[in-house]
Amino acid sequence: MRAYLLKMKGGARSPPGVGFTEVMWSWLGSAVGIAAIGFLSSIYFEPRDSTLIIGSFGASAVLVYAAIKSPLAQPRNLIGGHVISGFVGVLCFQLFGMTLWIAAAFAVSFAIASMLLTKTLHPPGGATALIAVIGGEKIHDLGFFYAFMPAGLGALILLIVALAVNNLSKDRKYPEYWF
Repeated sequence: MRAYLLKMKGGARSPPGVGFTEVMWSWLGSAVGIAAIGFLSSIYFEPRDSTLIIGSFGASAVLVYAAIKSPLAQPRNLIGGHVISGFVGVLCFQLFGMTLWIAAAFAVSFAIASMLLTKTLHPPGGATALIAVIGGEKIHDLGFFYAFMPAGLGALILLIVALAVNNLSKDRKYPEYWF
């Protein structure tokens, strides 16, 4: 038991901070990426009683604009993680939605397993799967289309903005790899 509890002590050094320039590039990318999705959602999707913006895109923005070297932020993970998790979340809602807490637990856990098996691990994908379950009637009405829109299309917009903004600086390069 002592060895188990000692694992929780940690011990590694905290990572170094980042400079002001890096903060500004991360801010710019996330502002433009989320604004683009929000604008398109308000102009084209919300008037049609739909949405393009989901909460998990906030977490994706952290990865693709501020942690651009992370394997979790690369294009395969960004797009694949959201699309696969969207499918898994919808399937879990359809199979277990009569008991929401079970559907929610299965959606997240099966999304994680699916992303690991397909090498598309993207932590916001867990939220994308969860939103498929708890997102309400508008999300549920999308069915499996949810995996493509808003999940896939929104992730694609974040990727396009990440490619443009992250490569403006001479000190930044994105992506590290595609596949």
